[in-house]
Amino acid sequence: MSTAAAERPWEQNDPKLSGMPPGDDSEDTPGAARKERSSSDETLSRENGHSATEQKLDHPFDSGEDAGESPPKPVGFFDSRLNKVRNQVFLEWARTNWAVLYHVEQNMPTLVVWIVDFDGQVAPYNTGEPPLVGPQVVKAADMMVNSPTPHLGYGSVPPSQFNNDPMQVRQAIYDYKAWAAFIINANATALLRAAVAQGNASYDPLGAMQLIYVQARDETTFANYVMPQLSLLQTQVTSMIGQMWATTVLQNLNASDPTALGNLQKVPQAISPAIGVSTFNLRPFEPAVVTPAVTVGLIYLIIISFFSFSFYLPTHMKLISPQGHPPIKFWQLILWRWLATIVAYFLLSLSYSMISLAFQIPFNNAPKPHTEVANNPNAYDNGSFVVFWMLNYVGMIALGLACENVAMVIGQPWTAFWLIFWVITNVSTSFYDIDLAPKFYFWGYAWPLHNIVEASRTIIFNLHSRIGLNFGILFIWAAINTALFPPACYFFRWKNMREQKKKG
Repeated sequence: MSTAAAERPWEQNDPKLSGMPPGDDSEDTPGAARKERSSSDETLSRENGHSATEQKLDHPFDSGEDAGESPPKPVGFFDSRLNKVRNQVFLEWARTNWAVLYHVEQNMPTLVVWIVDFDGQVAPYNTGEPPLVGPQVVKAADMMVNSPTPHLGYGSVPPSQFNNDPMQVRQAIYDYKAWAAFIINANATALLRAAVAQGNASYDPLGAMQLIYVQARDETTFANYVMPQLSLLQTQVTSMIGQMWATTVLQNLNASDPTALGNLQKVPQAISPAIGVSTFNLRPFEPAVVTPAVTVGLIYLIIISFFSFSFYLPTHMKLISPQGHPPIKFWQLILWRWLATIVAYFLLSLSYSMISLAFQIPFNNAPKPHTEVANNPNAYDNGSFVVFWMLNYVGMIALGLACENVAMVIGQPWTAFWLIFWVITNVSTSFYDIDLAPKFYFWGYAWPLHNIVEASRTIIFNLHSRIGLNFGILFIWAAINTALFPPACYFFRWKNMREQKKKG
């Protein structure tokens, strides 16, 4: 029996699968010739350092025009024959990696920040006296919006939209209605005026305004784009109001009134800085060890699921190699491969999830109220780790079955390009905020890793939950690739049989 024939056991046992009538092999090739060809094939395999099976997987698109022709020899990366595919790889790589940040400055207004002015709008502070602080903050934000420099999407929202309740503003920020909110408190101007008039030494400028945001939503976007712009607005507001207020106080000050001078000396903070901002980060991004679990560590889900194909395939193929046993039916092999892959992902995802547990990422903290600042609350209390594991499991199925199908259809060496494409497209739409990317990248909302990242943050930080949507998208990926798995298996077999006929 030839080496090539031994590698296609189903062709020997089922003439319909081989595409040749029974006995063709014995009639067309005399025994001596078959032995000579088998010896030649084995020698060629040893010279190239691969078995015949490995050659078929490594070179699925060999033309087979000459039965004695050896597989194409590797060439250098800059070989002229690779010009077309090399340019395609460069274009795809640059397009999906660099281009995701190409229009960041132009798209920064998509990061919406609310200015909610309660100053003098709510009883008992709506006395009719014109407020000072709130209108100046709104004016400063409008100036930034109208400036030619990059800026956030500042917008003034009336308190009535939140039933005049600052806590509803916090809830809206928690619910991802905006990236941040400046709240000008209802008593901002009233307390400032009273402090100067009465010499209230307990006056705290930080009581004038609140800044509300959720850092754990996307710590990179906050660090690089949101917080620098908010600091710039805060500096501009403090400067504008400080100058205006100091001028007003000095103009109205009666230098001959010792009481007025004494009150002013008691509250220097009411002159400078006059106002400040209290910051409320509802969900801080900490501890730092969480970073891999919601960013680069997730790349391992793709890599592990990708290599499981080549790792397990030789084991599965033993079931159809009649070495002391009859081969199983091909449809049963398909079913076995799918079940074995799903079970393997179950255990591999557990191992991956245990890494986060080993490095003491918290998974057993109780959830906290949405409007309170809380460090390390988990969404599902003691069940958070199990949900995290199941997320990684379903995510690995969504990512891995796609790799299985593509590997069977395109074969080597093109699967390496698929891995590059799969990693880069998932990373570029998961580790960078899609709001800042060109609209071309909006397909990323449906990509597996984007939903794994979003759901992981929900579980670990007790963020606004869209976990039902996230799991739903991952299950859709799993269902589609499960439906495509049998056709991919049959195509893989047909392709290898066709190559074998060309070679034999």
